[in-house]
Amino acid sequence: MLKKLSLVSPEIKIILGLTLARLILHVICINNYGIFRDELYYIACGEHLDFGYVDHPPFAALIAKISTALFGNSLFAIRIFSVLASSLVVFFAGLFTLEFGGNRKSIIISCLVVLFVPVLLGSGSFFSMNSFDQLFWAITIYIVIRILRTGNQKLWIWFGIIVGIGFQNKISILFLCFGLFTGLILTSHRKMLLDKHLWIGALVAFLIALPNILWQIYNDWPTMEFIHNASTYKNMPLSVMDFILGQIMNMNPTFFPLVLLGLWFFFFDKFGKIFSLFGWMFISLLILFVSTKSKTYYMAPVFPVIIAAGAVVLSRIKPTLMSTVYITIIVAGISSLPFGLPVLPVEQYIAYSRFTGITPKPEERSELNVLPQLYADMFGWKEMVDSVGRVYNSLDPEEKKDCGIYAQNYGEAGAIDFFGRQYGLPYAFSGHNSYWLWGTDRVTDKNIMIIIGGDPEDHKKVYEEVKTQAFFSHKYVMPFENNLNIYLCRGLKIPLKKVWPDTKFYI
Repeated sequence: MLKKLSLVSPEIKIILGLTLARLILHVICINNYGIFRDELYYIACGEHLDFGYVDHPPFAALIAKISTALFGNSLFAIRIFSVLASSLVVFFAGLFTLEFGGNRKSIIISCLVVLFVPVLLGSGSFFSMNSFDQLFWAITIYIVIRILRTGNQKLWIWFGIIVGIGFQNKISILFLCFGLFTGLILTSHRKMLLDKHLWIGALVAFLIALPNILWQIYNDWPTMEFIHNASTYKNMPLSVMDFILGQIMNMNPTFFPLVLLGLWFFFFDKFGKIFSLFGWMFISLLILFVSTKSKTYYMAPVFPVIIAAGAVVLSRIKPTLMSTVYITIIVAGISSLPFGLPVLPVEQYIAYSRFTGITPKPEERSELNVLPQLYADMFGWKEMVDSVGRVYNSLDPEEKKDCGIYAQNYGEAGAIDFFGRQYGLPYAFSGHNSYWLWGTDRVTDKNIMIIIGGDPEDHKKVYEEVKTQAFFSHKYVMPFENNLNIYLCRGLKIPLKKVWPDTKFYI
């Protein structure tokens, strides 16, 4: 039996200390670079609160609304809840380690490694569904661990509550349910499937998720269309080897052996076999994501539990070698820090990336520039809006009343809505994802339209006159956002409500 721990126990102090270290690291970097593409979109979604959105459930939009309402529009205000969620994943990694019979040495290993894992750091460096997703996975896994350790089947109800809330953040928590179900089926724990509390928990999860499901039905299942289009046209297809190599780089090659040690713990360790369903969960999810050509970061929420198990095994080496282990983790973690957090000025990051040979690898079919998309999408938004603002403010007051702004994607549209107030800009129209749904209700005929990018020949199908009035360029942005013409279009030829259905772009 594991000893009962209190908040003042040395083990908990270590966990809290390393959790705080992760939080401090995030806060130090919280204002580096600029606002991220998806942050602009989530803020816009927060201004259109609903039970769902084309590409995500409502949780992130609600948190974005609360965050900006409480703290304003600074990067700190926008990112603080995501940072807290990301930091708490370190806390749960420590709790996993304790539940797996770990000692102080294994706690230090697991928490240090999770603190430094690039993909986990990156998810928490900006406001993202992924940081909350990782936390919900961690809480859910911890509940299952407690069920296995204590036999308290009533905890399945709490499992259902967290899964339901997690679904309202990101439907990928269903992958976790798939992995856990597979683990239950393939182990002696399958008898739990006969317990009524598990099915009550499943019902609770369904009821909490139901508002978003009903929203999906009402809006003709837009998320299903989005997922299909993204997997068919946007996501880069990866081979099995590419996916596995992606896991190694996402975790940090120095840390990856902990995965193998973790699997050994789950399948062969005398005590660890109690938790073998997590080994099957890891394997089943790996097979699922490889077979469905998923992005490599989809495995990230599983890392903390497998690292915790591996840390228990690694801590059994000779005590004289432990200092070497700690130093190796810290050196490897610091060396990979720039790939998860914007700790370096951008030019120094580019030089460091080239020096290490770790250059951007696309997970989508978009061409990359000198920066990975994580960082490239933090640049250029205000400059783009500056260009649009100059065009808009060249119009006379009467023309402004009859002028709209059309953006090609939610990043551009979100930037117009976020930065545009200082130029007096109207809210943007776009056919991309939830912006298309919002536009369906509010689109009105505009005889003048400022259009960011796109094909001028397409614009001429709708407007009599199409002229390039400004040009946007930025050396750090994604190539598809660079070298854009800002068009001023006049003389509407077709009612916009007639054109609007053709602008829909769910991807």
